Amino acid sequence: MTARPPPPPVHDVRGRGFARRAPLTDAWDWVDAWVAPPPARILPLAACSGLRLADAVAAVGDWPPADRAAVDGYGVAAADTLGAGSYNPVPLTAAVAVSAGDPLPPGCDAVIPYEAAQAVGPFIEAIDAVAPGSGVERRGAWTVAGSPLLPAGRRLRPGDLGLLAAAGHSAVPALPAPRVRILIAGGPKAGAPEQLGAMLAALVGRDGGVVEAVEELPADLAALADAFARPGADLILSAGRTGTGPDDVAPPALAQAGSLDLHGIAMRPGGSAGLGLAGGLAGGVPVLLLPGEPMAALAAYELLAGRAVRHAAGLPAALPHATVEAVTARKLVSEIGCLDLHRVRLDEDGRVEPVASPNWPGLAAAARADGFVLIGADSEGVPDGAAVIMYRFD
Repeated sequence: MTARPPPPPVHDVRGRGFARRAPLTDAWDWVDAWVAPPPARILPLAACSGLRLADAVAAVGDWPPADRAAVDGYGVAAADTLGAGSYNPVPLTAAVAVSAGDPLPPGCDAVIPYEAAQAVGPFIEAIDAVAPGSGVERRGAWTVAGSPLLPAGRRLRPGDLGLLAAAGHSAVPALPAPRVRILIAGGPKAGAPEQLGAMLAALVGRDGGVVEAVEELPADLAALADAFARPGADLILSAGRTGTGPDDVAPPALAQAGSLDLHGIAMRPGGSAGLGLAGGLAGGVPVLLLPGEPMAALAAYELLAGRAVRHAAGLPAALPHATVEAVTARKLVSEIGCLDLHRVRLDEDGRVEPVASPNWPGLAAAARADGFVLIGADSEGVPDGAAVIMYRFD
């Protein structure tokens, strides 16, 4: 990260209110510019689940490494089964019992499954003919040495790790999960610290981060500034004390620890969110300030902080939710100049209806909702019967 110009002057909103709020797109631009993944590392496969592959990976050897049985049965020469049928059993003088995955025995070019053979005393008879290659997985059927295996940027799934191991890899270059420090500022007044800590830790894990610590701190400017400046995290999320009250000390604490670049975002809920860098102007640790009210914190995470965590994990910045095309069952009211997040329920007819207004606090309405609809800052709302995109919580 290169040095940047000094940040804009800090406007202390305590006791004054917000003169203006920045568009959410300005906050996204800041995240895109200042949040980056940690450097790639060679990591063992066991540590790579869910991480982003830093470079393309090729197969070390052929897989399978030799012709092998694809089914349980008997390895045979296919020519020995010619003419076999249920009314014309054919004795097999060179049948070798094999299990799926066993190397194909010498002299065999097919595997006859147990269902197509029968034991008669010590002898095996074919009751169906097989063609050469039947029941056989050929050497290199899935990949050959040097062939592309997985592309750079892939988020590694459990099956990918098995494939990598089968292709001869014990470690791969991956983007390590970013270490995220979660600070709950202001004690119980911040809005149920246990709710915020549990919720934010789960969201960070969903988006590819690992929680370095969850700390509860008093509404104390110096204590917060110290927590922002302490090394050890790649990204810091601080929830609580971001508003206009006299003890809303998180924004000035971030300014003291480094820089407060934006405070006040034109979105509901979560409009008192902010962001900046801790530790100096030449590449400090990004800090996202979230409101302490739980629903506002959830919205600010989904619309802003989650983008930062995903960037830091090398994942796509877009919202990670499945979407549903639906129509509104009744009007969704919005406010010009502010992006609104409406919690909605999806009915049996595929229509959405709000379960709470954007300003309604608490997580109970979110628990009753199936997802949310976003209404842009240039709209006064969406009429009933209008087409919308719902982002599913699940």
